[in-house]
Amino acid sequence: MPESQASSVDKTVIAAIGFGGNIGNPRKTMARALALLDERDDIHIRTVSRLYRTPPWGNTDQEWFHNACVLVETTLDPHELLKVCLDTELALGRVRADRWGPRTIDLDVLLHGDFLSDHADLTVPHPRMTERAFVMVPLADIAPQAVVNLQSVADWSSLVDSEGIEALSRDGDWWLQP
Repeated sequence: MPESQASSVDKTVIAAIGFGGNIGNPRKTMARALALLDERDDIHIRTVSRLYRTPPWGNTDQEWFHNACVLVETTLDPHELLKVCLDTELALGRVRADRWGPRTIDLDVLLHGDFLSDHADLTVPHPRMTERAFVMVPLADIAPQAVVNLQSVADWSSLVDSEGIEALSRDGDWWLQP
């Protein structure tokens, strides 16, 4: 096999995905999304943050959200992982209407190994993630030493306004419970 192909075959990376939702039963929908991802051969759930109840961001005239973050081991490249996330959203009833509006489920690729991209179709690290407590607080549960824009997730988490954010679980096993 040529060297250029060999280096990209079965390379496992750690990626971070943000989860959220505020329509229906977000906890149940997020748990189903995690299960769907974990059923795949090319994605393995490594660790899940606590589940949080968070105030809406952007459009504040809506129900509060449930949010969590997950670290996965994957052989998918960033664009493939994004496609899996979007397909999972669709399978769980996501309808894209208003930006920052209510949603049954939202999956965002936050980080993907050391991959950096600033393209319209995929920006990694996720744009504005360091400004959003609903991302940084759960991400700090599972990857406090990860570096985003030259600063640790733990440091970013300490800088965001986390007022109103409430932990709904003691640990990351909430998605495995009936």
